[in-house]
Amino acid sequence: MARQKGIIKLEGRIGDLSFYKNGGEYMARSKSGVDGDRIKKDPAFIRTRENGAEFGSAGKAGKVLRNALKVPISKSADKQVAGRLGAELLKVIQADTTNLRGERTVTAGDLNLLKGFEFNKAVGLESVVTLPYTLVFTRSSGDAVVNIPAFVPKSEIAQVEGATHFRLVAGVAAVDFANQSYEVDVAESADLVYDANTQPSAPILLNISADSPHPVFMVFGVEYYQSVNGQMYPLNNKASNPLALVLVDVV
Repeated sequence: MARQKGIIKLEGRIGDLSFYKNGGEYMARSKSGVDGDRIKKDPAFIRTRENGAEFGSAGKAGKVLRNALKVPISKSADKQVAGRLGAELLKVIQADTTNLRGERTVTAGDLNLLKGFEFNKAVGLESVVTLPYTLVFTRSSGDAVVNIPAFVPKSEIAQVEGATHFRLVAGVAAVDFANQSYEVDVAESADLVYDANTQPSAPILLNISADSPHPVFMVFGVEYYQSVNGQMYPLNNKASNPLALVLVDVV
């Protein structure tokens, strides 16, 4: 690749040259690589086709999962979350010991590999929340609970500059990857004051349909706020908000 110089900057394609903007700089590169039709048909590229099919499946699965949990994710996720989640889902697919290469699926793989995935790479949940919460999901009823014991915010929730309050947030989603559909429930605590006073035990309750035949995922995290004249404002820098995939339950 090469940098474009001169007054006029180009974007687009002219012949075998592509002009584009990357990181604020205008670049140019020539067309290279193997012809696409050859990759699609030539037996020599069967591994490439298999890898491409599974990479595409991972991307689609990641989009479904992100859409299912878009409400809490939107307040926490970093800009690379789609690629990072897709990479983890590719590992899930590659753990499928039933189907042939190129035909392996998310649901036949090991979805438990996703447990602990951080939607915000800037801050991990365990580095922010040290209180001993517990999780319960009952598939027969569809009930999901995050049990929050009594705790002291300043002792068990990391401090963020400018935050006067915070919320504990949770979500549960049953995801049908094959049909790219889902059922979800999201809930959060009240606005909790960030101080040294003890907060009473208060579980976060969620529910989806009983006996779902699909894999179920739970997320848990923290959102920080600042109170101004009685109004709660989310901190502009959502990089402080952790959110992690804390439970995976498969049939």
